[in-house]
Amino acid sequence: MTIVAHERFQSPADAPDYEIDRVSPVGAGAAAITLKGLEKSFGGNRVLRGINLHIPAGQFVAVIGKSGCGKSTLLRILMGLDAPTVGELHFEDAAGKDTQANARIVFQEPRLLPWLSVAENVVVGLGDKIDKRVALREAEAVLSEVQLSEKTGDWPSQLSGGQRQRVALVRALVSKPGVLALDEPLGALDALTRISMQELLNRVWRELGFTAVLVTHDVSEAVHLADRVIVLDEGRVALDLAIPHPHPRRHGNADLAELEGRLLAAILGSDGGH
Repeated sequence: MTIVAHERFQSPADAPDYEIDRVSPVGAGAAAITLKGLEKSFGGNRVLRGINLHIPAGQFVAVIGKSGCGKSTLLRILMGLDAPTVGELHFEDAAGKDTQANARIVFQEPRLLPWLSVAENVVVGLGDKIDKRVALREAEAVLSEVQLSEKTGDWPSQLSGGQRQRVALVRALVSKPGVLALDEPLGALDALTRISMQELLNRVWRELGFTAVLVTHDVSEAVHLADRVIVLDEGRVALDLAIPHPHPRRHGNADLAELEGRLLAAILGSDGGH
């Protein structure tokens, strides 16, 4: 799929080539993402200012930065919820041809439907093109993968915050997305539940091989999960940092802490990106 704004970009910088070694294969439906000269304005406010990025299929990218830097706007454009003012967005298949990506998003709030059971909330992620009995069986199978098989008939109000967010993640994953966008999905969780959810998210990404784009304020979370971290500053890419460590990663790793320091320096504006 290609989205082209009414003005085309001119001579974008070449995107860096990031090939990250993976233990597990890239998912068959995973889509690459290319952004060229992407800009977004709301009236006189330029939120994004000429974003040029290439995200290979199956890569996990985290986007961080100060509040108001354009992170969520970028994610909304990726998901088709907003259109760019200027520039291009392409989703590409394994052959490099434009494709219609199967993209899903997980928000900070689970956004579960309170009048549906846990399993029925997951079925929503499959749409109306599948028999409901088959859909429920698929939902129950995926819920079992995240240790929620005993909760399939419960109402969302009966679940803890971490359990509700696991259901929201399963609802996005059940359709086997090629691109999964995550907008601060763990921000409202307590510290221990957040670490548990990070491990779950990392595991399902490695197993399913989709392309992931995570927006987060948590630098440690970004380094722990992502192959690559993008720092946005006033709508521009201030730092594009590869995280060359195999998955899964151990919290407290000294090498990862050094990378966290570079990212924090870039966010705070000091000379830490070199």
